[in-house]
Amino acid sequence: MTDDQNTTSRPRVALATCAVLPNLDADDAPLIPALEARGIDAVAVVWDDPSVDWSAFDAVVVRSVYDYSARRDEFVSWAASVGTIINPEPILRWNTDKYYLRELESAGLSIIPTLWLDPARKLSAQAIHTRMPAQGDFVIKPVVSAGAQDTGRYLAGEAPSRGLAIAHVKRLLADGRHVMVQPYVKSVDTAGEARLVFFEGEFAYAVTTSTRLTGPHQPTRGLYRREIVRSHEPTQAQLDVARRALDVVTDAVSDAGMPLYARVDLVWGEDGDPMIIEVELTEPSLFMSTFDGAVDRFADAIAAQV
Repeated sequence: MTDDQNTTSRPRVALATCAVLPNLDADDAPLIPALEARGIDAVAVVWDDPSVDWSAFDAVVVRSVYDYSARRDEFVSWAASVGTIINPEPILRWNTDKYYLRELESAGLSIIPTLWLDPARKLSAQAIHTRMPAQGDFVIKPVVSAGAQDTGRYLAGEAPSRGLAIAHVKRLLADGRHVMVQPYVKSVDTAGEARLVFFEGEFAYAVTTSTRLTGPHQPTRGLYRREIVRSHEPTQAQLDVARRALDVVTDAVSDAGMPLYARVDLVWGEDGDPMIIEVELTEPSLFMSTFDGAVDRFADAIAAQV
């Protein structure tokens, strides 16, 4: 076999990213040499680049597409047009709208209590005011978002803060965006968030992140908020909740199978039990630089599907 024949016979994998990070996020970049070592030609490709022939790749793995939330419909349509995308389009469609949390709750899993506001209701400032918590800190975020973009923390009992919260909600609703209002979980300030990473449905490792919100919404510099990351040994309760959440995913998107990669984000509730913040199946940071062997494990999982 000639060198040219050997090269052309190698599988080709695109690692989908965004135009701001054309060479991938720093955490994802080591996947390219790891896949090369497994006989796979891997390259970073911007997801919305109209010049790309996606059919030229044996697989397209979604990674650093951190700009998708502002164009969610366009992103999902793109995913539907790429037949070899991983995670597949039905999972991405389901996961990029946080209404999926209601399915987790219906399945008996604990989520942060959430008030859902629909822009079609044309709520007045007074109507928004009456729907907000009467006491404690609370958080406002859009249903479609990534990296804590357009998210803010407010004080229910302080009129200026409440006024800023109402204005925040009105801006989001005026843009046609559905809104979530949630009580602020105090354990985030002390224990942080636990983020459990899975490859092909198998638990790989976990981290805790300090993602504390300190005040009203401010424009995020960059594509996501920076975090302090530490390794974490999950409790059995956290593992059980995360695995049950993935079972809900496979039931909800039954034709898609088990996700190639997943991250389940948890906090401690006031009763000491874990609550789900999000199940990240689209473009989660997998914190691979935190663990020896994490890149190889993900590369093995990708190689198994090519």
